Amino acid sequence: MIVGTAGHIDHGKTTLVRALTGVDTDRLKEEKARGISIELGYAYVPLDNGEVLGFVDVPGHERLVHTMTAGASGIDFGLLVVAADDGVMPQTVEHLAILSFLGIRQGAVAITKIDKADSRRLQQVRDEIAGALEGSFLAGMPVFGVDAAGVSQQGVTALRAYLHEQAKAWAGRPTEGLFRLAVDRAFTLSGHGTVVTGTAHGGSVRLGDTHARLRLMPEGREVRLRGLHAQNRASDSGTAGQRCALNLAGIDKNAIERGAWIADERCFLPSRHVDVALRLLPTAEGPLRPWQPLHVHLGAAHHVAHVVPLDADVLSPGGHGRVQLVFDEPVCAMSGDRFIVRNAQASRTVGGGQVLDPNAPDSKRRSAVRKAWLDALSRVIDGAGIEVLLEQAPQGLDESVLMRITGQEARNITIPDDALWMGTRSASAPRTLILRQHWAALALRVLDVLGAFHVASPDEPGVESSRLRRMALPAMPEPMWQVLRDHLLGDGRLVRNGPWLHAPTHVVGLSADEQHLAGRILPLLHDGRFDPPWVRDIAGALTVPEDSVRQVLRKLLRRGEVLQVVRDLFYHADRVHELAALAARDGSGQGVSAAEFRDATGLGRKRAIQVLEFFDRLGYLRRVRDRHILRSADVFPGAAE
Repeated sequence: MIVGTAGHIDHGKTTLVRALTGVDTDRLKEEKARGISIELGYAYVPLDNGEVLGFVDVPGHERLVHTMTAGASGIDFGLLVVAADDGVMPQTVEHLAILSFLGIRQGAVAITKIDKADSRRLQQVRDEIAGALEGSFLAGMPVFGVDAAGVSQQGVTALRAYLHEQAKAWAGRPTEGLFRLAVDRAFTLSGHGTVVTGTAHGGSVRLGDTHARLRLMPEGREVRLRGLHAQNRASDSGTAGQRCALNLAGIDKNAIERGAWIADERCFLPSRHVDVALRLLPTAEGPLRPWQPLHVHLGAAHHVAHVVPLDADVLSPGGHGRVQLVFDEPVCAMSGDRFIVRNAQASRTVGGGQVLDPNAPDSKRRSAVRKAWLDALSRVIDGAGIEVLLEQAPQGLDESVLMRITGQEARNITIPDDALWMGTRSASAPRTLILRQHWAALALRVLDVLGAFHVASPDEPGVESSRLRRMALPAMPEPMWQVLRDHLLGDGRLVRNGPWLHAPTHVVGLSADEQHLAGRILPLLHDGRFDPPWVRDIAGALTVPEDSVRQVLRKLLRRGEVLQVVRDLFYHADRVHELAALAARDGSGQGVSAAEFRDATGLGRKRAIQVLEFFDRLGYLRRVRDRHILRSADVFPGAAE
């Protein structure tokens, strides 16, 4: 368990921690000279059950609230310190609000300097404290009177015993999930190199574990763990809720700032737009208006963000609602993370709340779809299953999104009975989890759009795969589209005709005369290889009207036996497949130029360009300056192998 002190400056927090642990947490020369805490201090006490109780001592000065918040973000137990001579002071109230907004639910109160107050004054202070704690998580919690600085050490033994008792009963945080540690200090240790310290907010990390790659976030730089301490002890592992010191290889301490994360690479997708649930204190200075700047304390980090209200145009003091925080730079957060906000001058805490969507869009923020999504996220954070999220995801959720929302590896996420994982062709691409009803609706949407196309363009052979995706489901990622398309092909509701897709009922029949003419045309096209005869040449060779040749060729086009490169120039389907293979024969990944394709096929430059542009139109290739690069091998299956 991690105990965090809180309270006004010079109320004896550091002295109390020293009395409880024997450790002086003021380590800086300036702190000792001035007699006040400037930086976070740490102390650890072994318990008789083998566990370690940790303390985070925070500064009490109003100008150091950002440092206090960095330390408080990872604590489990709040120890509010109030001096008997001063009583409740401004930072007493502010620190209490911060602990409440950070979701702390256990704690106690210590009245220090009781040697400087008589019994009447002590009762006044207790009454002040009771009033300040009303409605907070500390209401009804034990209050200890202590003389930590005096010889008597009155009350210290009782408080120490209570804290040890609470620590032994502490259930701890869940240790499964993705590891992430909020860095509150980075330094160089002689003989070891760079060391970062902080509280692990989730998961666990183990020396030598190659399964989870750690990164310095939000930069995304990969780091390697070569040693660690947990709760001030050398250890092979560190888990959520513990104070950890990580010895990192290959990175300088100057590259790591307070507020950074050392995290499993799957934890975060840094973003400048974060949707949150925000509550303002009744003492906040006026209503919160659009684009108003706020100082945001998230994890151990301190950022500046502008506010975009989502539920109403303004948020009044004492009110709560959803807002989008627009940061000046990308930040890292996960759904459910707690945060504190201070006013534009960073002089007063005005509220706090909880992250809903750490990767929010910057448009259509207040749409009905977004509101429903945020409602579902709120329910998941409160303990509901992920089915409520899947209901709001008509195209499903890929596992990387699910891991960032839940903080769990995909294999540990409880899957609803009516949902299914849809894999992709690539083993490295994330799978998608989708409700069966949504999957069926997506399939129906594709078939409806294709049916409408056939009605509007009955002479067309079908729709190329990428074009059909753009027509039916333009927002669907290509890997997911390929899975859906292949599913429809597999159960016969969709038919492939060369590069085109069409409905099974979209077939073309030939009369006896047309069948006879087709039998004479197809050999001419096949024998013409890469330079087949034009329609007029076929008509002349066979002594038939050009319109008759065109009519048969259009029907053969719909049957997939020929393809039309330009008007009146048709290729046999087998020859087009050969041309497709030549166009994709590129070991460098740089594509093919018109000159290279001309030389490979033996065609003239004009014809080579016509064929390449035909492939571009189909979506098989894409032109990048003077080269044509493979775009989708699915247009001509097998040709690009």
